[in-house]
Amino acid sequence: MKALIFWGATGQAYVLHEALAGAEFKLTAVFDNRALPSPFAEVPIYLGESGLASWLAERPASIETYGCVAIGGARGSDRLTIQKLLQDHGIRPLTVVHPRAFVASDAEIGEGAQILAMSAVCARAALGKGVIVNTGATVDHGCILAEGVHVGPGAHLAGEVHVHACAFIGTGAIILPQLTIGRGAIIGAGAVVTRDVAPGQTVVGNPATPLAR
Repeated sequence: MKALIFWGATGQAYVLHEALAGAEFKLTAVFDNRALPSPFAEVPIYLGESGLASWLAERPASIETYGCVAIGGARGSDRLTIQKLLQDHGIRPLTVVHPRAFVASDAEIGEGAQILAMSAVCARAALGKGVIVNTGATVDHGCILAEGVHVGPGAHLAGEVHVHACAFIGTGAIILPQLTIGRGAIIGAGAVVTRDVAPGQTVVGNPATPLAR
């Protein structure tokens, strides 16, 4: 069995734990920046970077360890920062593909990506590092998802959509073909996006329109 750690102790950790059931990994520790109880009774939890330092000091150096960043939502930049922190300490990012997900043979999947149950990543799609395609979401042919993007449960990206870094596509949203979603943009739950979305913009509704500030 290979050693595995999670950074994040709430919902995304539960989902990842289920996705990896029966795999060749043993979850040995959980980390979070908040003082929370461990989500798994048999697995110890540590607080933040100081907890990571103490855990690393106790771990035998010869043990190869993989890590998953179990942080979802519109926190793609946090996910990438933590993934890099773990890599800097010799912890390899684990790319998770649920056994009941579909990934096309010619799709490109970045390190540390998470493709969860009943989701689909279709022909010639390209996903950057730390991308999440959540439960039941679809990423159609030729889509490009930059690093840190999160596609929420049941969201659907039609063909050749380009989503820039750390954007968040909310639950059940629909993105029509050949559109561009800017860096850090947020697409509200159930939105139907019919035109490009600017960087940092939040859009909601059908058709999706910018949220008043």
